[in-house]
Amino acid sequence: MLKRTFHRTVLALGLGALALPVLAQDTYPSRPIKLVVPYAAGGPADMLARMVGERLAPRLGQPVVIENKPGTGGHTGAEQVAKGAPDGYTLVLATIAHNGAVKLYNNLRYDPAKDLQPVILVAESPSVLLVNQSVPANSVKELLALAQSKPGQLSYGSAGNGSAMHMAAELFRYMTKVDYVHVPYRGGAPAMADLLGGQIQLLFESLGTAHPHLKSGKVRAIAVTGTQRDPSLPDVPTVAEAGVPGYASVPWYTISAPAGVPAAVVNKLNAEINAVLKAPDLVERWHAQGVVALGGTPADALKRNQMETTKWNAVITTANIKVD
Repeated sequence: MLKRTFHRTVLALGLGALALPVLAQDTYPSRPIKLVVPYAAGGPADMLARMVGERLAPRLGQPVVIENKPGTGGHTGAEQVAKGAPDGYTLVLATIAHNGAVKLYNNLRYDPAKDLQPVILVAESPSVLLVNQSVPANSVKELLALAQSKPGQLSYGSAGNGSAMHMAAELFRYMTKVDYVHVPYRGGAPAMADLLGGQIQLLFESLGTAHPHLKSGKVRAIAVTGTQRDPSLPDVPTVAEAGVPGYASVPWYTISAPAGVPAAVVNKLNAEINAVLKAPDLVERWHAQGVVALGGTPADALKRNQMETTKWNAVITTANIKVD
């Protein structure tokens, strides 16, 4: 009797051990995926993440939960993801702060280039230089003249140090020698709220989130930051053609994962997000807002990040850009 019990116990343990690898190899994904937006809700990064997430969920058969985690110019949320389990269940929508302007930060507790791996390029969108309706300037030249007549009295907002808004404005400051004050926020939405309220006078905002506010008449578009005029604002010149030759700043967005995520998982995510980015309704909607869907391979995303890092490191050094 004791022998039979012993043999049954050994057999059960053996079968249990054989089952463990099977359970560990459950088809990805087998539970909800979290996409961290390292900025406050309502800004351009948040908008893009939510539009991708809602279309990605049915393709993966699991919910894609958007979590806003602002702070430290976008690094609080990105660090959380970088230090998370490399299993593909926690991702981050990375921006220039993580892939281009890291040189601004001396005390980060992680290295975005080493601790995050790009999954896919999501989109790019030129910004638009906006002014509050009370600002007596309708062109770049008029704005520069106003700034020169009131040194240090105009202020611009950003989504935080190292954000696309910050870098676009600092490049503009350096190339025009204007003197204005930087007011960093925890995301683009609160910066826009203060521009609408007149607490700040200028903002380099994503075209995608600027359009509804332009229609309200509370802000005016002075110039776009791309290398050519945007079809969604055909009458608004580029900063370069409006009087600052050579100026260009085009924010881009990358979905990244913790370093070490298995290649099969990265490739699965890349394939499904590529399909989302090619959906005609999304492409058309983004195009109307001045946003270009990108996509491509993880290698394409890595190459873009490295190229932009080289560019913006040079800008930061040459312009002597500092964090506030």
